[in-house]
Amino acid sequence: MKVLFLTNIPSPYRVEFFNLLSQKCDLTVVYERRSASDREDDWYINTETKYKVHFLKGIDYSNDASIALGVVHFLHKGKYDIIVVSGYSSFTQMLAILTLKFRHIPYILNVDGGMIKTESGFKQWYKKKLISGATAYLSTGKACDEFLMHYCAEKDRLRRYPFTSIREKDILPRPLTTEEKQEYKEKIGCNYSKIILSVGQPIHRKGFDVLIRAAAGLDIPDLGVYIVGGEPNEECANLVKELKASNVHFVPFMKKEQLADYYKAADLFVFPTREDIWGLVINEAMSYGLPIVTTDKCNAGLELVENGNNGYIIQPENIGELSEAIINTLTIDGIEMLEQNSLNRIKSYTFENMVDEHIGIFKEVIHSQER
Repeated sequence: MKVLFLTNIPSPYRVEFFNLLSQKCDLTVVYERRSASDREDDWYINTETKYKVHFLKGIDYSNDASIALGVVHFLHKGKYDIIVVSGYSSFTQMLAILTLKFRHIPYILNVDGGMIKTESGFKQWYKKKLISGATAYLSTGKACDEFLMHYCAEKDRLRRYPFTSIREKDILPRPLTTEEKQEYKEKIGCNYSKIILSVGQPIHRKGFDVLIRAAAGLDIPDLGVYIVGGEPNEECANLVKELKASNVHFVPFMKKEQLADYYKAADLFVFPTREDIWGLVINEAMSYGLPIVTTDKCNAGLELVENGNNGYIIQPENIGELSEAIINTLTIDGIEMLEQNSLNRIKSYTFENMVDEHIGIFKEVIHSQER
């Protein structure tokens, strides 16, 4: 089976997934560009790719998009059994989709997620033109299904898959004990008995200012808040000073292997995002057995978190709701149940299952085209 995947950049989770996928098909990946402008060099993984790789030459714009006319040279009828376009919003992705439509070449559209918003008539029209018409759609869950159907994707063409950034071996076999967590707290130099962890780029959209405000008003003794991802932006730095939040610590960006110690030391993972199309840090936190508090503007939370079962879903920017969710999690007897429920829920969200689901969908699409 010859598969062509068009995507924007070689993000770590994509590279790991593509390497595994290439073990089950003849895979070619075409990247729009080599890196994103808002990512540290350390974010990318230096590993030998096991699939054919092409980097397009073009004009970069935005954080991770480009204008690369050369994409059309890969889009020939019969050259590949499956063509997957990952995204529709960059110029290169739009050109690829329009070329495939013009040449009557079947393709699959892969969308990690989406938020339905109020928008102009023209914007809605052209998004419908781009999203509609695919042979099949790779969807990450219910919210993504609704987004795609809003833009005229046919329901019977939607195919779900477990979107993830973890392997089977990354998932802990059981929740860590208090004693084990304490060992990791000491390893990272933490003197608190309880830790709230958050991970992400220190930008306004991630909502770390909301977490700082909530944490400042909590009546939980000996509580530390660690936000891993880089130096705080001006808004958060000023808030920490204004609220005298000495228990809030911003930690530089860390690779996945280094970050593991923080996940193991933490007691709760909070992701107060104002909007995230998915939010793979939630997958990662759950693989360490952490309860999750996140917002209803995070598709990973909507798909993986159940209120009271393994965490809580709150409204963005609602400091009161966030404070209540943190208290309900960290002060209850039986937090071990929430931890175990996170592990149980995330077990199927592995690269191995993600690959198997893709191969199954590809075979189904090929079979339907042959009929």
